[in-house]
Amino acid sequence: MKQLIEGFVHYLRYERNVSPLTVREYRRDTQEFADFLTPPGEKTLPLGEVDHRIIREYISSLYDRGLERASVARHLASLRTFFKYCVREKHVKRNPARLVATPKLPRRLPAILTAEEMNSFLDHLGDTAAAGKSRRTRRPTPRSEALAARTLKRDRAILELLYGSGLRVSELAGLSLGDVDRRGQMLRVLGKGRKERVVPYGTKAQTALENYWPVREEILAQSDVRAKPAPEAVFLNHLGGRLTTRSVRMLVKRYARLASINWDLHPHSLRHAFATHLLADGADLRAIQELLGHVSLSTTQRYTHTSIKELMAVYDKAHPHA
Repeated sequence: MKQLIEGFVHYLRYERNVSPLTVREYRRDTQEFADFLTPPGEKTLPLGEVDHRIIREYISSLYDRGLERASVARHLASLRTFFKYCVREKHVKRNPARLVATPKLPRRLPAILTAEEMNSFLDHLGDTAAAGKSRRTRRPTPRSEALAARTLKRDRAILELLYGSGLRVSELAGLSLGDVDRRGQMLRVLGKGRKERVVPYGTKAQTALENYWPVREEILAQSDVRAKPAPEAVFLNHLGGRLTTRSVRMLVKRYARLASINWDLHPHSLRHAFATHLLADGADLRAIQELLGHVSLSTTQRYTHTSIKELMAVYDKAHPHA
């Protein structure tokens, strides 16, 4: 079973071109299923003897462990993909996971910031950073002041791009210099499934990037070879390495906290805002689908539901016969 899972992982990584995070999740899910098929002190149940009843029993065990429906649905999706691979490789004759119904998930509409709230947040990043510095007990030094100024320019460029282009956090962290068309204000983005798309970025993001480029060169010039700098990466940490998705999430949270705003702000919030504000201003849903890199239009239509919800709230509040 272990060798079969490794072959499955190889298939995901090199044939399906799925993201590293998805590979890790699928590996973990299939390994947990393999453990389920191996009771303590007994041999592993042959894969050819697994039917939909055993998979339902496994799904039931996940609920007994306290997993949420979304997590259970992901485990089932992993098994469907795994058995599909096994059928292709002729390890089994059919895919029993297809006969098991996916748990019904509640439709959750994303909380969206208004355009005014987003503009105010981005326009006052400097004030937010200054407020954060004033709360510190240590007296700032010229070195720390210079570092803070560099960080602010980098972070402003990151936040403007997240909102101005609707990028996923992994897409932003993966940007390299060759992906940026500075004259045309376009980005070549590697999305889910390693699918490429081209997205524009606006004037504010352009200004923020132009202010960041000298900072980036300064970081690289001061980086130590032992820190493994990434001269091809657009966004760098203070050692010159490529900025990670975790660092981007942390900086978004930090600015939200320093601004003392009552939002659960994360990088995907800016992507949601990008799509919703485009739709509210009359952009075509198909165009938004292309910009976001959604494979299915139904995924993009979530933003339609959000807009309708907001419209109904305005109607109920304002119309005399509501």
